[in-house]
Amino acid sequence: MYPQTHIFFAEKVLGRQNDAVALGSIFPDMIIGRYFNHLQAHSRCAEIYHFLKSAGTLPDFRKSVVTHGFDPKGLDYYGDEKYLDYERGYCFEKGRPFILATVMACNIPYEMGWWKSHNIIEMGIELLVSGSGRFSEQIKNALTNRQLIQEVDEMTSGLWRDADLKFSEKVRRFIDFVDVERATAESLAEKYRIQMHFKHGVEIETRSVARLIDRAAEQVSDDVKEFFRIVAETVRGNLAALAQERSICKDSE
Repeated sequence: MYPQTHIFFAEKVLGRQNDAVALGSIFPDMIIGRYFNHLQAHSRCAEIYHFLKSAGTLPDFRKSVVTHGFDPKGLDYYGDEKYLDYERGYCFEKGRPFILATVMACNIPYEMGWWKSHNIIEMGIELLVSGSGRFSEQIKNALTNRQLIQEVDEMTSGLWRDADLKFSEKVRRFIDFVDVERATAESLAEKYRIQMHFKHGVEIETRSVARLIDRAAEQVSDDVKEFFRIVAETVRGNLAALAQERSICKDSE
């Protein structure tokens, strides 16, 4: 999912919003790069949670990180990997009708179509979530909170001593690739153009992609609220189970 959607979802799970919740909710996407690929970054959430819990610091950040990835299962797991009885996640299932149009609009091989059409669905959801403008302000606040960013930078240095993430620099670069304003289909398509050029060296047809994003928003409008409700309830359970893990281990020692 896209960043404002993650911030919205973390608030739905935790029942509150602040800079630490916002930054934690997007953190796994921010550390993808030299040291962690997409899967690795999204499989570190439990590790981060336990490290920060042991340190007794950043409680909202550590809980919010857990809402995002694959371990334990967070929003991206249910959006990408598996949801209900679908073959894959919610966004992949919703992206099926968009595969061919996405291939044509993005100038990509057909075998990349389903992955990129799921991105179109994610941008459609981001368009809906961003409509209020509230999450735009929150992401900007979080990404300019120097004290919080410094604390997270120190956390990464302590947890992954062999990985010089330079988190403060990653924050600055992240802003170039995502829409931190109140999103429109056109603004999302423009950011996607930058991503696709950087990752794949292709030039997309931004007007066509913008039209697909509008269609994607319509495609999910009938059941995305139910998706968020079901997944938020499940992730709360996953978070509660994670919080008990170390307590159980200590009691058995």
